[in-house]
Amino acid sequence: MTRLYLLRHGQTAVNAAGRMQGRIDEPLDLTGRDQVVRAAAAIGIPDLLVSSPLLRARETADAFGIPYDVDERWSEMDYGDLDGQRLADVDPGVWASWRADPTFRPPGGETLPELDRRVAEACQSLALRLPHGRVVVTTHVTPIKSAVVWALGGEASLHWRLRLDQATLTRIEIGPTGPVLVGFNEAL
Repeated sequence: MTRLYLLRHGQTAVNAAGRMQGRIDEPLDLTGRDQVVRAAAAIGIPDLLVSSPLLRARETADAFGIPYDVDERWSEMDYGDLDGQRLADVDPGVWASWRADPTFRPPGGETLPELDRRVAEACQSLALRLPHGRVVVTTHVTPIKSAVVWALGGEASLHWRLRLDQATLTRIEIGPTGPVLVGFNEAL
């Protein structure tokens, strides 16, 4: 059985300011560095470590002190023109459209179903690569939600019903009968 541990990166100055941080490539702040050191110590050394290519996720992987692979499929959602905007400043009509239509595309960004497809592919490939072992993936809020959607056999609208805090762990076991959500948003 593949035990998939999805670790959300720690705090950055951008998300601490309440801004959307999709592809903005900022480092962890001091709080975030402390969060990921504690998280890595709590999780321990995995059989395989994989990271999003974005700096905040790579710094999270660095906290494990072992080599890791970088996989583009674990990048944060591309929020397009919304990247960097304060959540509170996004037009309420945009939020309403996004919640009502899972295929909504932020200008210049990607849709939730597109994200869900690339993350499902990444999960499946990890299960094939390491059918017995523990894989830690250092990634972002929306790809982790996508992995949960995949594990539960849900649809993109499920994203809006999930809350995920910084430097938390989500666990999925992938066995012969498919994926099972074992833990979500676990504080470390």
